Amino acid sequence: MARGVGGQSPANVAHFLKGIDFPAKKADLVKHAKGQNADKEVLDVLNHMPEREYNTMADVMKGVGQAE
Repeated sequence: MARGVGGQSPANVAHFLKGIDFPAKKADLVKHAKGQNADKEVLDVLNHMPEREYNTMADVMKGVGQAE
């Protein structure tokens, strides 16, 4: 049973945040992902990230790691 990129994979999260302007607060990340039609899994990961300002995509990926 083949499956595409899972919702919680960092690559999938990064895909839905493409083009976002940094620095960005957690709420900005969620809003941007919603605007990109991100699926529920991606939004759940973003919503569970630490509440702070993120300065780069690498910074966001650290937050994704802390959300799991």
